Amino acid sequence: MADTAQKENIMGTQKMGKLILFTGIPLMISLFINSLYNFVDSMFVSQVSEKALTALSLAAPVQLLVSALGLGNAVGLNAVISRALGRKDAGEVRRAADAAIFIAFCSWGAITVLCLLFVKRYFAWQSGGDEVIAEYGVQYLTVCMLFSFGQMGQWVFDRFVIASGRSGLFLFTLSAASVTNLILDPVFIFGLFGIPRLETLGAAIATVIGQTVGMLAGIVINRKWNREIPFGFTLRPDRRSVADILKVGFPSTLVQILTSFVGILMNSILITFSSTSVAVYGICIRINGISTVGIHGITNGLIPIVAYNYGAGNKRRVSGAVRWSFLYGILFYLPFLAALEFAPARVLRIFEASDYMLEIGIPALRILTLAWLVSIPALVISAGLQGLSMGMRSMILTMSRQAVWPLVFAGIFGRLGNLDLLWIGFILAELLGAPLAAWFWKKGYGQMEGWKLV
Repeated sequence: MADTAQKENIMGTQKMGKLILFTGIPLMISLFINSLYNFVDSMFVSQVSEKALTALSLAAPVQLLVSALGLGNAVGLNAVISRALGRKDAGEVRRAADAAIFIAFCSWGAITVLCLLFVKRYFAWQSGGDEVIAEYGVQYLTVCMLFSFGQMGQWVFDRFVIASGRSGLFLFTLSAASVTNLILDPVFIFGLFGIPRLETLGAAIATVIGQTVGMLAGIVINRKWNREIPFGFTLRPDRRSVADILKVGFPSTLVQILTSFVGILMNSILITFSSTSVAVYGICIRINGISTVGIHGITNGLIPIVAYNYGAGNKRRVSGAVRWSFLYGILFYLPFLAALEFAPARVLRIFEASDYMLEIGIPALRILTLAWLVSIPALVISAGLQGLSMGMRSMILTMSRQAVWPLVFAGIFGRLGNLDLLWIGFILAELLGAPLAAWFWKKGYGQMEGWKLV
């Protein structure tokens, strides 16, 4: 029992600089492995053809829309369960866990319906009339959506271990999924060991098999090594727990949905330049997933730390967690910043980049790399606000810098016919988001005056 109590209290007792690393580094590694899903898919598919790569780029915003449902559930349960653990309320922990599984099941049902109704229509619109791109995209996205139950389940079981401060276990669940995908990608895409060559369809099959393996691994790991969070499946979950999860997580879902629509509209603008422009944008999104694993690992780990200390009423640890997260976020991004600014051509050649793709892609990558740097303060503050259950403020902040301002600048600069200006719009969006982030945090932190200062 003493050992269990010590583990439960680690987020309230361990030195903050060490705790941020202890929680964040396993998440960084896991997110890096997870980012290899789309990165490796694109790398292998680029060897099929540029049109196949463009199809995956067009599919990316819809995949973001799909993951929005899992993300919102994960963010909500993360904060609710961590807060319950901080209060030592075992009953609330169980009710929240069961509610999260129910929400994941419902999310998969909604995704299935959306797939059957809209995927073919989507690619008929987005492909610019290119039937080859449309066929590649429909094959890929249909499989990813119809079999997304593995992804929805993995979001839940991964967050169970994060919420209890056992981020190291998260590494094993996500590694199981990603390693499976890495192994199966070339087998199904290029047709190895007697399996037919399936190209983009093969990439989708490898992805959903990997996600299902990750979900099953998560169930086993939580059952055996994370017993502080008991769980089960029910069609009659606690309504209050469902409402609490949705209240915290819905802003994140809405923001990601809006970000998805930004991607869709960006592709609609880029396709008027060329299909290669769409492919370049898709590559940059994949590279972003790899290069920002440091800051996203830190911020994912920050949410339960802030939530726990919020539940325990410790103001000083909340403030310290945010400061350390900002410092580590910058440090972990600097190596990627240097590589992408000084050797963008080498990175793009991983995707079989043609001369024309290099001409478009090199300035795009350099400009977007700076935008990702400027985004770090807002990412940290957004995570801190989620941990304090201030989801609406987090939503407004993220929506402004990832949806509203990028669309405004894309609409203006797209009409000028200059791609470089289009990319610069992302930097301007982040610069406008920074003062809003500072104001939200100052205002939110000021509401905690009654908290303990020790």
